[in-house]
Amino acid sequence: MTNDDVLRALAASTNWRTATASKENGSGCVEFGTAMGMVGIRDSKLGAASPILAFTPHQWSRFLDTLKDQRPPQQTDA
Repeated sequence: MTNDDVLRALAASTNWRTATASKENGSGCVEFGTAMGMVGIRDSKLGAASPILAFTPHQWSRFLDTLKDQRPPQQTDA
């Protein structure tokens, strides 16, 4: 399986879902989908025309962990 094979499979995938945080934000819309055992992310505003970043499941998990570590603390109303 080549990188091009994975990207073609992800581009043809119909299981793209919008990330929950994107729905809350409204401006930074990101979708994710899976194909051939890989996870892809793309810009939902561009849809099928968006470039796709492809990750192995392990890379995806590490990527999400890094994002969680970088998230600013949530403010609470006092």
